[in-house]
Amino acid sequence: MERFFLYEDVEDTKTRFVSFAGQKLRYDLAILQSGRFFGKVLVMDIQFGRFAIIGPDDVEEPGYLEHVYNRTEEETIELREYLRELLN
Repeated sequence: MERFFLYEDVEDTKTRFVSFAGQKLRYDLAILQSGRFFGKVLVMDIQFGRFAIIGPDDVEEPGYLEHVYNRTEEETIELREYLRELLN
């Protein structure tokens, strides 16, 4: 089978694993920093298998984290607070 690659790069990245317990939920995250994301980070929710490339503007976008991580507004309060600290 012939493949048409748009790109295939290898890049060193910095990965941080974070686990914290909030009032309602436990959060298990892998946060990957790379030059490919133009200042944003890839945040992977290990428990639920969901991920997104997130920057400071995305954290403040109403409903964005709830949609990406399939959680309620109440469930994302502590996640949003953590990501604000991380990205600033």
